[in-house]
Amino acid sequence: MQDANTATIPLAYERLDPETQRARAQAFLQLMQKRRSVRDFSPDPVPMDLIETIIRTAGTAPSGANKQPWRFVVVTAPDLKRRIREAAEKEERENYERRFPQDWLQDLQPLGTNWQKPFLEIAPVLIVMFKIDYGLDEEGRRIKHYYVNESAGIAAGMLIAAIHNAGLVTVTHTPSPMGFLREILQRPNNEKPFLLLPVGYPAADARVPDIRKKPLSEIMLVNPGLEA
Repeated sequence: MQDANTATIPLAYERLDPETQRARAQAFLQLMQKRRSVRDFSPDPVPMDLIETIIRTAGTAPSGANKQPWRFVVVTAPDLKRRIREAAEKEERENYERRFPQDWLQDLQPLGTNWQKPFLEIAPVLIVMFKIDYGLDEEGRRIKHYYVNESAGIAAGMLIAAIHNAGLVTVTHTPSPMGFLREILQRPNNEKPFLLLPVGYPAADARVPDIRKKPLSEIMLVNPGLEA
């Protein structure tokens, strides 16, 4: 129930019949089952209006107190992409050669990853997602944000789904630490790098690891703990 003092508008909603619901849900499942993390990109350009629509979709995500604590920075300039790749590879080389524990390296081995990230230059678009820890009013005073990580995570998931739905590919890249992204892209202190996504079309000879997703029986429980 809404508070009497809360401004509201009618919900835009059309209730579907169960068969239509099932058909739509199944079609979306089949679409998303084809989604893969891709590291082999074509340099072919992507229409900017398509990127804008994808980001607008991510921006519809729910967030704590509707603060929408995210910023999506689009990078297409070759010089910026080169600088990002160089900085990312510097951190990743340190990770692979010194920081990562041996069990982490062993878990990564089947995926064939290493510190080299050429896709950061080859992909026509980089989307750098920042989480906004707190807002600022016109006088520079802090505006509290709530559930920032959770809100940004939901928006990131919607962004990835929107990229795939548009017929493009990406890979979630989280070089650690990521402070260089804020420096290169000249973002303020209240914005923290959250995710780096190269976006584009797959290379003609693109290949992906042969992996399997967990079955429903391993990821879904119904009423656990309820007495029979």
